[in-house]
Amino acid sequence: MTDTPQRPTETPTRPRITWDEIARSSALLTFLAILAALVISAILIVAADPQVRGSVSYFFDRPGDTLGAAWSAVSGAYTSLFRGAIFDYEASGARTIRPITETMVAATPLLFAALGLGIGFRAGLFNIGAQGQVLMGGAMAAWIGFALELPIVLHVIVALLGAAVVGGLWAAIAGVLKARTGANEVIVTIMLNWIATWLITWLLTTSILARAPNRPISPEVDPSARLPLMLGSQFRLHWGFVLALLAAVGVWWLMERSTIGFKFRAVGANMDAARTAGINVNLVFVMVMVTAGLLAGLGGAAQILGADHTLRASSAGSIGFDAITVALLGRNRPAGIVGASVLFGALRAGSPLMQIASQTPIDIVLVIQAVIVLFIAAPPLVRTMFHLPGRPGSRRAVEVVS
Repeated sequence: MTDTPQRPTETPTRPRITWDEIARSSALLTFLAILAALVISAILIVAADPQVRGSVSYFFDRPGDTLGAAWSAVSGAYTSLFRGAIFDYEASGARTIRPITETMVAATPLLFAALGLGIGFRAGLFNIGAQGQVLMGGAMAAWIGFALELPIVLHVIVALLGAAVVGGLWAAIAGVLKARTGANEVIVTIMLNWIATWLITWLLTTSILARAPNRPISPEVDPSARLPLMLGSQFRLHWGFVLALLAAVGVWWLMERSTIGFKFRAVGANMDAARTAGINVNLVFVMVMVTAGLLAGLGGAAQILGADHTLRASSAGSIGFDAITVALLGRNRPAGIVGASVLFGALRAGSPLMQIASQTPIDIVLVIQAVIVLFIAAPPLVRTMFHLPGRPGSRRAVEVVS
């Protein structure tokens, strides 16, 4: 009697979220992710409010006190956030519209950097080196701004071009290493971020960038190198915001209408198929990184020439890292990135007044950003929370792994 061969036990399959699923999340999922982040943040605001905590002890005797205190805490926090970011209806005169101009100022470097990251993500490169590229571009813009004497229009143009070139060259390092050696761009760009940070920190202790010995800050850029103000001296809004919007239009044309953009998208969709079709994939790696670095460098220049006017080691702040979230939230498309940049600019501009007026911890804004990232990175989680149907026919969106 022969034994019947037994079929191997099949391992249960489970879905795995791919980069394509994250990048192609619908506008509805993006909106719901933001809504969920605001709801979760509201819960934290209530938990952090001392009046709410004090009224919880007698909640069953007077529940209205707890609910009223909770509503006051949440409404006060979000109202003050609106006043600080969009329109201050309690101010008078021109100060009522100052918040929206500050939102635009904060959104400008984010928009530049996120546009570059979005190009990389669509080309299949997870470039997280915008932080170093922003800092290097800002350093070059600052040096040109205070070290060179040029005519008023030419000076700012040269500073912007210099920042773009340096940012592009800094990003090209990761592109060349990826193309020639297959080095992982994530690791390389992380290391380049740290190299840029400590390089600028050191340069700010030398006569190259330092204003004076033992003062890690550069001289102010000359007025001729500053980005012109759009609404006069009472507002900080500068023409860098318009340049960023023009850059968004340029990126749209590049990715959707040009041959180079088609190659970028082809490599991101299927690298092997693109190589078979005759596309020089290694050259595309370099071109994508250079383009991303060029835009990030312009973001650094906008921060220095338009807002700060001096360079510090902390001038880049968290622009490069926030730009990753902005690109994801905008689904790597220029129009979406513009909206996401304005949203994050509003959170930045409104958080100080939220903390002052409602005594809400400013860290709540960081929580909102972090939760948005969490939900954007996990579209099935959002669908489950809001009982949405899955994407039909989404073979590329969800892979089955054993």
